[in-house]
Amino acid sequence: MGQNLTLIIPVLGVLGLLFTFWKTAWVTKQDAGTDQMKRIAKAIEEGAMAFLRAEYKVLIFFVIGVAILLGISGNTANSSPLVGLSFIIGAFCSALAGYIGMKVATKANVRTTNAARTSLGKALEVAFAGGSVMGMGVVGLGVLGLGVLFLAYSNMGWDINKVITVITGFSFGASSIALFARVGGGIYTKAADVGADLVGKVEAGIPEDHPLNPATIADNVGDVAGMGADLFESYVGSIIGTMVLGAAFIGMAGFEATNDFGGLNAVLLPLVLAGVGILTSILGTFFVTVKEGGDPQKALNRGEFLSSIIMLIATFAIVKWMLPATWSFDGHEYGAMGVFWAVLFGLGGGLGIGLITEYYTGTGTKPVNSIVQQSSTGAATNIIAGLGVGMMSTAIPILILAVAIIGSYTFAGLYGIAIAAVGMLSNTGIQLAVDAYGPISDNAGGIAEMSHQPKEVRQRTDKLDAVGNTTAAIGKGFAIGSAALTALALFAAFVTAYNLSHPDARLVGIDITNPFVMATMFVGGMLPFLFSALSMGAVGRAAMDMIQEVRRQFADIPELKAALAVMKRNDGKEEKDWSAADKKIFDEADGKAEYAKCVDISTKAAIREMVRPGLLAVLVPVLVGMIPGWIGLGSLVGAQMLGGLLAGVTVTGVLMAIFQSNAGGAWDNAKKMFEEGVNINGKMYYKGSDPHKAAVVGDTVGDPFKDTSGPSLNILLKLMSVVALVIAPML
Repeated sequence: MGQNLTLIIPVLGVLGLLFTFWKTAWVTKQDAGTDQMKRIAKAIEEGAMAFLRAEYKVLIFFVIGVAILLGISGNTANSSPLVGLSFIIGAFCSALAGYIGMKVATKANVRTTNAARTSLGKALEVAFAGGSVMGMGVVGLGVLGLGVLFLAYSNMGWDINKVITVITGFSFGASSIALFARVGGGIYTKAADVGADLVGKVEAGIPEDHPLNPATIADNVGDVAGMGADLFESYVGSIIGTMVLGAAFIGMAGFEATNDFGGLNAVLLPLVLAGVGILTSILGTFFVTVKEGGDPQKALNRGEFLSSIIMLIATFAIVKWMLPATWSFDGHEYGAMGVFWAVLFGLGGGLGIGLITEYYTGTGTKPVNSIVQQSSTGAATNIIAGLGVGMMSTAIPILILAVAIIGSYTFAGLYGIAIAAVGMLSNTGIQLAVDAYGPISDNAGGIAEMSHQPKEVRQRTDKLDAVGNTTAAIGKGFAIGSAALTALALFAAFVTAYNLSHPDARLVGIDITNPFVMATMFVGGMLPFLFSALSMGAVGRAAMDMIQEVRRQFADIPELKAALAVMKRNDGKEEKDWSAADKKIFDEADGKAEYAKCVDISTKAAIREMVRPGLLAVLVPVLVGMIPGWIGLGSLVGAQMLGGLLAGVTVTGVLMAIFQSNAGGAWDNAKKMFEEGVNINGKMYYKGSDPHKAAVVGDTVGDPFKDTSGPSLNILLKLMSVVALVIAPML
């Protein structure tokens, strides 16, 4: 039975990829619209592929170098040089997930625009199909990669702990590429976004998606950069952390006899849940439909909730089937139902954090309204209000997270915390589909603006985009919650892996009264601040280059200069009311902006600036863990210091991620509320007013918070835990 199950798991991964290919073919067959729409879409796609090619050319040297080092250092009793091969496969799958997501998103955006010319329902169908390609690609590659490696290494006659240790290289590869992709993609898009906002909106008075804006193509390229690789890393990390902890149950009474899995029940469970999650996610996609005039939010919720309910029922059945009713471990008694309750705590925690995130970032909520109100007195008070909202938003999510950790631990120990993260991410396929649909809809609106589509087309894409903002907020809540649980699981897995490799120097626990541990806790707590500073500074430097380029084009390109003068002359008038001469001048400027130069600036800045934050995450845990052994203090001191480092970076990293993501989201929606009109002290303010300009400045500050440093911190804390897990046998 156990052997058959290890064969079925990769098949489920292949099934996810087959669904991906089917949806890709369907999206590609849809009509891309007018020649002008196709020209704009081609510019976006060329910019996206140029960025990925440049990024992957740099990362291939990093992957080869690290793989060689892992191969050399992995030649120990509890590891193998094949850990380097696992690293390469993980990096390849992570990069491929990012490529698939970017490629299909750039095809789906223009087809969503064209579909919106017909109906809201058709536009939702295309946008969600594009998102589902990214979602199913991520889970398919994750399950296939882990399933094949587990099957291959299990047949080499190794001890199960050695098998899992070598597989951890897969997670290391996935995490490394994910971090570079997320940081690089964040720098890319925010450099373009800041240039489009500050020069386009504030200085020139034109929308960021207007064809006169030179930064608009680069802005649309960056919206989906790094998304696929980001969640791929979370997904894989939670599974591997659970497998490491599950191996500790091998030999416990009840496991050897349960369904003939050879005692691997707890090891195989996360892989089985992930594989079944592919099936439930695919099933959920068929329920996402909406009629004209309907609510896209309800359609997306229907698909996601039905998928979650089916997954919950399947989880109950699988857990009861694979695990014994009760077993004892380390003086505690656990059971199959305890593991199921742990999964429920994880799901409830993720949903709770998502809902709180929505409250602090949603349009029209009390926190966002407070930012809107304080925009009336300028950019400074807007920024102060946004910082306050972001800080306040950390309180309830952390309490929810604490309850989820204690609850899942109470029912199933450290394994319960790990399986809670797996349960939270088991429906990643449809969760990511819903999340990725947002940027596709956003880009569809940009293409509608740039190709001068009728007003109702932009209204339909805006309706889809508004729903995407909400789903993105909930998705970020799940991402942060799962990051915390996964990091804790990986931390426990690191302790387990170290003890297996060093039975003569066991790491019983992390004693915070130990000065070595306390010192590295402070260092770990500092790292998210340093990491955020590096990524924020990178966005600032790249944005300066972008702003100068956009200003140059407005000043030096005659057609753009003349068109801007026409816009100022006709301020407040609809385009149909302009004079024939002004319309001619304006039409002649269409396409004259040098978009490629802005794409090049974003690409070079992203590649240049992503290196330092990425190396920081990889090198610091290696140095902290290794240096004590090199200077004669012993491996146990290195392990204790590394444990302190992970504890510090996890606590501070989660807090900083929540703060930055929510502050950025609140600033963003405060700005968007002005586009509909807001009442401040009895007076209405709209787009272009001074309070709106103050809100644009706040949003510009928040952009790198929510799209660069904030999401990257989720990866930072998990990557450092994965690095610790990989080097545990080598300390």
